[in-house]
Amino acid sequence: MEHQYEQLDEETLFIVSQTFKALSDPTRIRILHLLSSGEFSVTEIANRLSLLQSTVSHQLRFLKNLRLVKYRREGTTLYYSHDDEHVLHILEQTIRHARDH
Repeated sequence: MEHQYEQLDEETLFIVSQTFKALSDPTRIRILHLLSSGEFSVTEIANRLSLLQSTVSHQLRFLKNLRLVKYRREGTTLYYSHDDEHVLHILEQTIRHARDH
């Protein structure tokens, strides 16, 4: 059976490359992996991952711009959660793959 080859358009290429860029950073991987288990404030993320709050905020901004995380405000606190099941699935599959080796 012959497979139909479909050229990737520029927008798709950009989104795919940005997604892999997001997943290429160990800190962002750790944050996304934590958010796969629930919703956390910046302070909670920083404490659980032993990171500076400024580092967490910077990485969350990067992830939010790619729509990989979302947030809700409660008073003055922002609570972050993952916002892309597809990317989360890729991340979890890759973690499983790495642990199997």
